[in-house]
Amino acid sequence: MNFRQIEIFAAVMRAGTASKAADLLGITQPAASRALSEMELDLGFPLFDRVRQRLVPTPEAWQLYKSVEASFKGMDTIRAEAARIRDQGTGRLRIATLSLLGSTLVPKAIARFRVRHPDVNVTLHVLVSRDVRDLVASGQFDVGLAADEIDVTGVTHQLFLSPQAMIAMPVGHPLSEKQVIKPADLEGYPFLAYVPEDRARQRLDAIMAAAGVKLNVVVETIYASTVCALVTEGVGIGLVSPYVVGNLDRSRVILKPFEPAVQIKTLLILPPGKAKSLLVRDFITALMESR
Repeated sequence: MNFRQIEIFAAVMRAGTASKAADLLGITQPAASRALSEMELDLGFPLFDRVRQRLVPTPEAWQLYKSVEASFKGMDTIRAEAARIRDQGTGRLRIATLSLLGSTLVPKAIARFRVRHPDVNVTLHVLVSRDVRDLVASGQFDVGLAADEIDVTGVTHQLFLSPQAMIAMPVGHPLSEKQVIKPADLEGYPFLAYVPEDRARQRLDAIMAAAGVKLNVVVETIYASTVCALVTEGVGIGLVSPYVVGNLDRSRVILKPFEPAVQIKTLLILPPGKAKSLLVRDFITALMESR
């Protein structure tokens, strides 16, 4: 007994005659009748009584048909689930990101992603980079964006962003008249710095040391948003990524280029040894398009 025989049997049970079943399946009536006879031979019991050139299902046929119908419904469920996975992926996407991009680039990417996947549930956590790394490494989250000082052992990673940092300062600050800020320009001014383990802070410290200039650090923080808030309040000036622009009050804060260049790098990280789902691939595409 094979699947084609079962398919023909089910069609005859639904249609009532072999000729109608043959039409539905796009085969000849003799081919349908032959398949039924072969199926009966394989089963060892009759499925139909031949009465006046008509097929009358036997009780055994009706009993078998119940199982066949249940199997077909199961196949329909499998096909529907396969189509849903094809169109929607796994149905859930979990994203973890550092604060810098959590209220700027990532929301834009999610908006793009949801145009294509409106029914997918998205979880977004904004965390410090080491926590982003840990959640992705453990497989609890599907995609992560973290600063480049994280330990990349145990995650798949690639450089995602590397923009040139800028100096944020209050409107009207003495340095606001300059087109480009140089290391010597920062001397003496209250400076809002990232914590010493931050890679951008380390790059800036190296540049300042090479120029023989010591920063007047008045506040250290891990968040660019905190730097911007402190600049807004007139506490000092600080180095920030251009990706904070969307959250700036441009009536109170301005950005100026800084040279030599300091890159603020962000890594895209994924769980190790795990193939990317359709949803993850589509979200990464949305991230790339939102840069």
